[in-house]
Amino acid sequence: MTRDGIAGLICLVLAIGMLVLTRGLPQSSFVPVGPDFYPRIVLIIMAVLSAMMIASDMMRKRPPSTAAATDTAPETRNYPLVATTFAVFAGYVILLPLTGYRVSTFLFMAALQAVIDPPRSARRWFVVLISALVSLLLPRGTWTGW
Repeated sequence: MTRDGIAGLICLVLAIGMLVLTRGLPQSSFVPVGPDFYPRIVLIIMAVLSAMMIASDMMRKRPPSTAAATDTAPETRNYPLVATTFAVFAGYVILLPLTGYRVSTFLFMAALQAVIDPPRSARRWFVVLISALVSLLLPRGTWTGW
């Protein structure tokens, strides 16, 4: 089993363990979707994806010897991108109470897209800004009226 399979196994165990813990969440008597609904959905999806990751790792063909594995290129790690992503997220957390949900989330989505895949033209900047606007889920409030 490779690192992918081990990570999938760890995530599967965590998802099942946390899914068992959701049995203690209170049930809503007013609506069918209570406080237990969304955590269960997320954990079920996590468990299914983890199981798929384990199955994919198990079905992957391994090279017959370690000599064949040395012919492949070493994987590259992009630590500056990871650090920049954490910095963008930290900026989002700092801006959230100052500018509010809508403004800070829009800026976060646009900045994160620009960091992960830097736009190289005005058209790509337009796509980044529009997708950040569209992906923003607007909660009920005075601006939206719904």
